[in-house]
Amino acid sequence: MKHGKRPTRAQKIRIKSLGLNPDNWLVVKDCRECFQVVHKVSGKTRKIGGQA
Repeated sequence: MKHGKRPTRAQKIRIKSLGLNPDNWLVVKDCRECFQVVHKVSGKTRKIGGQA
């Protein structure tokens, strides 16, 4: 499993718009087609956009 990085300000706004708390999520992948974040504590991954 990849390690996530702290989100930038723009990514925090994007995470918040999804109804998530940006303080609890790390960004694993951020490309034009998809946005993938992982929860800091539970390790659950969410993939937003693109083909699931």
